[in-house]
Amino acid sequence: MKCSVVKIPAGAPHDMTGLQTATEEGRLKPEEVVAVLGKTEGNGCVNDFTRGYAVMALKQWFAAAAPEQAADISYVMSGGTEGVLSPHFTVISRSGSPETGTASGGGKALAIGTARTRDFRPEELGRLIQVDEVADAVARAVFDAGITSAADVHFVQIKCPLLTGEQLFEAHGRGVPLVTEDTYKSMGYSRGASALGAAVALGEIERSALREEDICVNWELYSSVASTSAGSELSCCEVIVFGNSDTAAGPYHIDHAVMKDAIDGAALQGLLNRHPGDELVQVLAKAEADPDGVIRGRRHIMLDDSDINHTRHARAVVGGVLAYVGGDPMIYVSGGGEHQGPKGGGPVAAVFRRRQL
Repeated sequence: MKCSVVKIPAGAPHDMTGLQTATEEGRLKPEEVVAVLGKTEGNGCVNDFTRGYAVMALKQWFAAAAPEQAADISYVMSGGTEGVLSPHFTVISRSGSPETGTASGGGKALAIGTARTRDFRPEELGRLIQVDEVADAVARAVFDAGITSAADVHFVQIKCPLLTGEQLFEAHGRGVPLVTEDTYKSMGYSRGASALGAAVALGEIERSALREEDICVNWELYSSVASTSAGSELSCCEVIVFGNSDTAAGPYHIDHAVMKDAIDGAALQGLLNRHPGDELVQVLAKAEADPDGVIRGRRHIMLDDSDINHTRHARAVVGGVLAYVGGDPMIYVSGGGEHQGPKGGGPVAAVFRRRQL
């Protein structure tokens, strides 16, 4: 198996000219694409329709460019490009199979796996049933990537559903209780349950010790590699696993660290220091506002701002810090870090390309 990562700038959520140009230049083969991660310029909240707009445009483009593979592509759109974050698509391609192969340069190479859960009912979001379904999907994605050790998994991106007003009405009609009546809070519950599902699948926490009341309450439970993003454009969870495998080939590889808080640029700098001489291709990170309202002992107002949601503040902060360290604002930073890294922090992963190959 050989995987690659290509960043494509986007002038708007529906702008496919970059994909077309990359295809014409030979940097992208649509028939090999397995997933697309996007940063779209909406508000990243419940009513951010730029995510669905981008997915619709991408599906139409790939249906024409690679009709046989288009239905199998996973799309994860993260709304919100606050601050210096630049709207773009990260296109992930894979050729061959994970069954055989030797990594280039004598080391393990980038391996990608994908999976989907079934569609969720409104009353299942933010509960243990979502944790279990996501855990199963993550395990399947790890297998799909040909990764045999959880230590080789460096980033798990999950796109999950949220509750809308229409779903609240439908659930009330059936008389079923929901985890929350607040559509915005439902994003956090869905992200949190999905992250815990990844943690269970990778052995970071014990499923037997997890209780439903731990979700979005017990911040001691988290995954150090999960990044989850909620949206109204889907009813299932899309899972993309990034890791390294000795059955993968090619110049790309990935590594990760955990930011202790929103200004911990040293986490990414440490990754760069660990791989001197390699080209930094993409940064994938989670942004969160510390729920205690402080960063390194200093008060912040992200949680108190009634005009701008705290997830938007957090994306701007983390995006600026990581863009400075990596030297590029076209990076994937997703907001809302429930159970994704320690309280107030979050995972950061870096995809590299070996220069000597």
